[in-house]
Amino acid sequence: MSGFENRRAAYKLPPGAAIDRSQTQAARRAKALEEQKRRRAQRIESERHIDLFADLSLGNSEDEDREGDEHQVLREGVGHLASLVQSSSTSTSALPGPAPEQPPRKVHRKKRGGKRTNPWADQCMYAELLEMSADESRMSIDGTCADDEGDALPPDLETAWVAVAPVPSGKRCLVVCLQGSGPAGVVPNTTLRSRVVGKPLMPRFPSPLPSDTILDCILDEHWQETGILHVLDVLKWKGQDVADCETTFRFWWRDTRLSELPPPRPAPSTTNEGGHHFAYPSTFLPVSYHTSTSYSSLLTHVIPRARAPYTTIVTLPPPENGAMDTGEPVRSQATLRSDGLLLYVAAAIYEPGTSPLSLWVPNAAWYPLAQQAEVMDEDTPTSMDVFERYHISAIYAD
Repeated sequence: MSGFENRRAAYKLPPGAAIDRSQTQAARRAKALEEQKRRRAQRIESERHIDLFADLSLGNSEDEDREGDEHQVLREGVGHLASLVQSSSTSTSALPGPAPEQPPRKVHRKKRGGKRTNPWADQCMYAELLEMSADESRMSIDGTCADDEGDALPPDLETAWVAVAPVPSGKRCLVVCLQGSGPAGVVPNTTLRSRVVGKPLMPRFPSPLPSDTILDCILDEHWQETGILHVLDVLKWKGQDVADCETTFRFWWRDTRLSELPPPRPAPSTTNEGGHHFAYPSTFLPVSYHTSTSYSSLLTHVIPRARAPYTTIVTLPPPENGAMDTGEPVRSQATLRSDGLLLYVAAAIYEPGTSPLSLWVPNAAWYPLAQQAEVMDEDTPTSMDVFERYHISAIYAD
């Protein structure tokens, strides 16, 4: 088995992910886009209630029906219509129209053992690893692969994709903001749900997010020191479903709505020799995205940002009993580590589970088996190295 096939076999997929390896990544992506279009068309058609009018016929004209009804009432009186009033009241619910409001019913999937699965489990849109060949002999000059395996840059990368970088290191999770019984930011109204099993990662805490909001986030690996929660995507905001919108709109909506939130209020923390330790995240930072995905832009701007650590401003509680104690929060810099970059199809909607409509290029070593070796070769390329080589080849081809 070649090193490339070893990488495919050893790459750690998320639990429950099933990827059809009989098709190339490009074929799976085209199929996923067609499936999204089909579902969207079905949903729009069902919302229009077209099927309700399928069996309607004109019959007699309205004037003829009205004249017939008037003559019948004059001949027979109105007494015989009493029974029709009772029957019509019982059949009103069968008429087309809005159904009475019912409380939402929770649907729980059952495992084989009979246990119910958490409804928040596996609801994140998880990216596939971008399949490329690290073999220089298989890389053509135009940034594609020399053979027909389809392991290469997407042909429409420059025009139909969005890059997200740097992707901070941390734990992927869902942020669920429920209806609180008090003002936002004071009453505990927010929970963090793990990506795989959907269980809470910490007790419910207050946040400035509006109620009925769901975000796809990354809990910073050092959140207890920084209080940072990175916002990757948005599924719902204040009851407005955004998951069915295209990627570019979702990211614009995310940044616009987060900018409208009040300044971060430092969460309660304890201070020791190691610094502040937050009880829960208090700073919501959007992950940067780039709509310019030309080869030159990715090579000179996006890839360097995805490789290197970066700094950001965090808000810390005021010092306790310090000489400079003013009672005001302290703004400080924090250094964050990048895990790589993500690529999203710009026209794709958000869908739960592993999807070829989102691709992952990590900073980790290209061959995962090499990471398990006691002595790793320093010359082993990373995924980002191979990704960069493809762009250099594509630029030279132009």
